[in-house]
Amino acid sequence: MGKEPFQNTVSMTSLALSFSDKADRGHALTAGFSTRKNGVSQAPFSSLNLGFHVQDQPEDVLSNRMTLGNAIDYPIDHWVVGEQVHGALLAKVSTSDCGRGVRDHKDAIKDVDGLYTDDHDVLLTALYADCVPLFFYAPSVGRVGIAHAGWKGTTKDIAGEMIRAWKADGITSEDIYTAIGPSIGKCCYEVDDGVIDQVKTVVEESEVFFVSKPNGKFQLDLKAVNRSLLRKAGIQENHIATSDYCTSCSSLFFSHRNEKGRTGRMMGYIGLGEV
Repeated sequence: MGKEPFQNTVSMTSLALSFSDKADRGHALTAGFSTRKNGVSQAPFSSLNLGFHVQDQPEDVLSNRMTLGNAIDYPIDHWVVGEQVHGALLAKVSTSDCGRGVRDHKDAIKDVDGLYTDDHDVLLTALYADCVPLFFYAPSVGRVGIAHAGWKGTTKDIAGEMIRAWKADGITSEDIYTAIGPSIGKCCYEVDDGVIDQVKTVVEESEVFFVSKPNGKFQLDLKAVNRSLLRKAGIQENHIATSDYCTSCSSLFFSHRNEKGRTGRMMGYIGLGEV
């Protein structure tokens, strides 16, 4: 096990992401993953729910977003939020998109599960409650990205889509650092054979990523599948940081699976520059 890349902040409102000493040195990078602590939402969204789409009180969600913004020193008017439809579409955004999806989910960047930007003072955000957060950073050119990878996005290879988009712009895979954030672990993620069939379409030797159970279901390591896809896209092993946190096991997080679909959302975020 390597060093956990997501570390508790003093406020416990979020976990700060450090890619590596080499990647982080000399850059004004803000990146991390929120917890469920220190918000105002009531059960079953207690307490730092950051998702409008889960039928929480909108004013509470906005208050929670402002709490996170204050904790990480990134005002919410500089955030950009994607719609998230469990696909693999990406959008390159800029400062002109700041504020999209921040106060109303209907205003989010449509149909995308991945965002990236070359602009400073833009905080890319995505929402999670067991799905895999993917973070991307090319310090040599000042580009950052984020993606939402549930099993559908994973088997559509959204991880590889981001890397290929960056390579098409002339960024080499050696220049890209990535991180796999807190998400449901293989300890808790039980799926059926339909999901496993999809996994088999995108990774070789797929049997190393799941274990069969007596009930006919499978325990799937979705983080490991995404790690394999990043390697397949050309990312060096030492440029892939992986969190050990399981969102279903840890009381720090909301878990769609553990809480039977009625719960809040955490937020992954990444941005460059000082606001």
